[in-house]
Amino acid sequence: MLKITRKVEYALISLRHLQQKEKGQLSSAKEIADAYLIPQELLAKILQHLSREKIIEAVKGPAGGYKITTDPNTINMTKFFELMEGPMGIMDCSLDTSCDQLNACNIRTPINRINDSIRTMFDKMTLADITY
Repeated sequence: MLKITRKVEYALISLRHLQQKEKGQLSSAKEIADAYLIPQELLAKILQHLSREKIIEAVKGPAGGYKITTDPNTINMTKFFELMEGPMGIMDCSLDTSCDQLNACNIRTPINRINDSIRTMFDKMTLADITY
């Protein structure tokens, strides 16, 4: 089954939460975790990752928190998935040419077509399509 990972799911939930805040208003990891029943420690790591990727900004201090710094219209979903999880592919062989069965595989071409179609669809969607 094709699934978005929890890491990506929680990142999208967090970005939507931050996007709905008034401009410049901060949200803490605890606030987001409590609002959506997300494990706070895991969410903190995800928010740190988003901050390192310059999608959000981490503001330190007692009144600190997170805010969106990148326009969600400028990041397509393929780029976002790959920022969060690495290269996107529906099967390992669609990413890895060292597969032992590569020369004998009879499904690689159709799988690559499916993978290309999925990439094309996600290339056309932006973070804004999900976070607004």
